Amino acid sequence: MKKSFILKIAVDLLMTVLLLFLMARQLTGDSAHEWLGVGMLVLWIAHHILNRSWYSHLFNGIYTPVRIVQTVINFVLLLSMLGLMVSGIILSREVFAFLPISGGVALARRLHVLSAFWGFVLMVLHLGLHWNMILGMVRKATGPVSSKLLRIILRIAAVFIAGYGVYALIKNQILSYLFLMSSFVFFDFERPVLLFFTEYIAMMGLFIFLAHYGSKGLRKLNKKRKALWRKNKDFS
Repeated sequence: MKKSFILKIAVDLLMTVLLLFLMARQLTGDSAHEWLGVGMLVLWIAHHILNRSWYSHLFNGIYTPVRIVQTVINFVLLLSMLGLMVSGIILSREVFAFLPISGGVALARRLHVLSAFWGFVLMVLHLGLHWNMILGMVRKATGPVSSKLLRIILRIAAVFIAGYGVYALIKNQILSYLFLMSSFVFFDFERPVLLFFTEYIAMMGLFIFLAHYGSKGLRKLNKKRKALWRKNKDFS
């Protein structure tokens, strides 16, 4: 395995872990949240540098439905990260306190909530679109799952996690933050820390599930459309 590929995986893994802790601002505190945000920004820049070839191929090749979805998600995620960066600097009371910024706090708070939750969803969807690659790495390391029973168990587990993710999504009022129905994030301090992370991991599982199986469905539909087009062409 190439060192550059290992570095890409390490950066993406760190970003995933940081994402969870960034969603737990009330647990980490404002100071740690700011520094974790800076860490995420550095990793995000590193991710783009390591994957810069993606930009050079933007205007090459055919845009399949999956590629269109992937490209849209990537660019909206870019906007979310820029929104987080700008709003985070305005709201900063420690890391960027030296900057002569005054005013705009109310707007920045709304932008930060909007960008943070969309960033969470889009980052996980981005991960889900590359889930086949991750599964391929796991199979290469552990070998393919030969047991039919184990495959069924794993699929049931995936459905269970996704279902729990739906429950956690509703319970944590995520839709209200995604559509700015609320600019203040409610946090239940009586909820055990482990339960908080379990719920957010389940929501990550939900979006990975949707992206992974949604992309598989789009690929199958695209293959059927191509096959139908060839069949009609042969008869014409």
